[in-house]
Amino acid sequence: MLKAQARPVHLYMEANPNPNSLKFVANFMLAEDGVSFDYPDAESAENSPLAQELFNFAAVRRVFVASNFVTVTKSEDVEWSEVQNIFRDHIKAYLESGQPVVKASFDKDPLFDENDSEVVKKIKGILDEYIRPAVEQDGGAIVFHSFHDGVVKVLLQGSCSGCPSSTVTLKAGIQNLLTRMLPEVKEVEAEGI
Repeated sequence: MLKAQARPVHLYMEANPNPNSLKFVANFMLAEDGVSFDYPDAESAENSPLAQELFNFAAVRRVFVASNFVTVTKSEDVEWSEVQNIFRDHIKAYLESGQPVVKASFDKDPLFDENDSEVVKKIKGILDEYIRPAVEQDGGAIVFHSFHDGVVKVLLQGSCSGCPSSTVTLKAGIQNLLTRMLPEVKEVEAEGI
């Protein structure tokens, strides 16, 4: 895991298709490329001091960390105009402190397993090369879950979790691409949405 350095921090906000999520983008990497951390609640955030702090705000419902951004999902009863600057200032101050965003290390590449079948390796490669960058732009992530009998199951994380347009993205985008590139794939489903 990359450790945040004590340095000047530039942080800007980006909207995404989920109206309850906002992406806070830093001027440096917060996580290794291709690795993401999804915290759907405070209990799951034990390896992220930043996420733990953000869950102290009553309006925070989910925290997601990937590459150079943090996506915060708020409760529906709060308007972004009430909390966005508070969240931005808190994240900026935390990053300026130089503390680690996530405390995690990997002995091997978490995305690829040498025991995967050739089809699974191809699916993961397509997800990583073509899908992940687009989903990250919207403040989320897609993670391979399984492949069985022509059905690819994925996990949608960050702003994609609970997003009104995630089903359209899944079927019109991801499924079309995978079925076109790999004849073994017949359908794509999301787990946990």
